[in-house]
Amino acid sequence: MRIFAPHKVIKEKTAVRDDTTQKWGVIYNPKAGTRKVQKRWKEIKAYMDRRGVAYDYVQSEGFGSVERLAGILANNGYRTIVVVGGDGALNDAINGIMHSEATDKRGIAIGIIPNGIGNDFAKYWGISMEYQQAVDCIIGNRRRRIDVGTCQYYDGQKHCTRYFLNATNIGLGARIVKINDQAKRFWGVKYVSYFMALLALIFERKLFRVHLKINGEHIRGRVMTICIGNAWGYGQVPSAVPYNGWLDVSVIYRPELRQLWPGLWMLIRGRILNHKVVRPYRTQHVQVLRAQNAAVDLDGRLLPRHFPLNIGILHEAVTLIIPN
Repeated sequence: MRIFAPHKVIKEKTAVRDDTTQKWGVIYNPKAGTRKVQKRWKEIKAYMDRRGVAYDYVQSEGFGSVERLAGILANNGYRTIVVVGGDGALNDAINGIMHSEATDKRGIAIGIIPNGIGNDFAKYWGISMEYQQAVDCIIGNRRRRIDVGTCQYYDGQKHCTRYFLNATNIGLGARIVKINDQAKRFWGVKYVSYFMALLALIFERKLFRVHLKINGEHIRGRVMTICIGNAWGYGQVPSAVPYNGWLDVSVIYRPELRQLWPGLWMLIRGRILNHKVVRPYRTQHVQVLRAQNAAVDLDGRLLPRHFPLNIGILHEAVTLIIPN
């Protein structure tokens, strides 16, 4: 692991110091596929320096390192942790903070400087894709307590908990995330990866045999995809808000080919819940008892299939810095 810190080296274990409570702990996660890794960071760093920001920073070097680095920052007493990355990096950071030994996790403010492909959670809050405005937003320090989704399962050896901010997808939604990620890594081009994901939606309308329990109701059958959203869930749960203590769920059955294009249009327009093949729910707890051969992802991070899953919500569990 390379550690970059303009003011001091961040160690794995150290006592909380007053100076860390005043500084930002910045995690830079380079955008996949880009050849301008250091150029992008130098621009962000130069702007923060001009704005007089006090910070230390670390750079991730691979899958999983953002989670570990966020945990280190939280354990070292940083009260503002800034993620320069996309939805996946933000998910890793939330998990690092929530699994850390920090005594007041709700008091750690999370800032976002978008640097990913989708950046859906940042877009939900109206955080600018331009790094100057995103930095100014964090300097403004307007804070909002937000909910965190939880996904609990047994991996064969121990009970595990993973956290999410945007959504958990099961079935085709998670499959599209996997195809999108693979295409992004191979091509390094945003629109090519989206096109490959769209082809999957058209030609891979596979059904999965599922058994869910929502609000005491047992739901059994063959479905195409399930979205359990804390925020807008990539458009699949457009009514979800990450501060009301509830999860929105959309269960999407297989559309006929003639229903596919209207469905895509309704998804883009935020009206997917009106589609004939969609059943919406609002709840605080979902049990996924079975989802045969279905992929699972949390905020774009694929989860090994371990059913049953117990998915819940922690109300106002973390603090986010949002635009004024």
